[in-house]
Amino acid sequence: MIQRLRETSPWPLHLSVSATTRAPRRGEKDGVHYHFWTPEHFEEEVKAGAFLEWARVHGNYYGTLRREVDEPRARGEGVILDIDVQGAAQVRKQCPDAVAVFMRASDLKTHEERLRKRGTEDEASIERRIKAAAGELAHADEYEHQVINDDLEAAVAWLRAIVSRQFDKGDGNAG
Repeated sequence: MIQRLRETSPWPLHLSVSATTRAPRRGEKDGVHYHFWTPEHFEEEVKAGAFLEWARVHGNYYGTLRREVDEPRARGEGVILDIDVQGAAQVRKQCPDAVAVFMRASDLKTHEERLRKRGTEDEASIERRIKAAAGELAHADEYEHQVINDDLEAAVAWLRAIVSRQFDKGDGNAG
């Protein structure tokens, strides 16, 4: 959804590249899909205050670097963070002007089917992710918007309408 939005967007949108300590999946590139770091490097950056938000998820660290948000915003770009509910809660506290969108499948069965079709997870990982998704759904009402991604084109149109309202505020910064 985010890729399709960015490909068709008339607005300058920056997708923040998160840092993680998990191993790259097939085809993922450092600095493009994630910044792949050692746990020690990640912990050093936490101590240095480099993160807007961070959490331990599925046994690995994930976080949004402040530079991935501050620099594009200074250029007038909208910034998209693809983060979990722990990170979103941290961002809402630090950035009250952030617009929170919870993207999800219509149900957990659909989510599980997508994980299995992706073919990047073993059975234990799939079960862990389904359990985590169920927990995250409990936080969906904390978000300003929920976008159900059962029809990609409809979901992208919905997301585009949300982003459009941010750029139409006329303050020159989409947040």
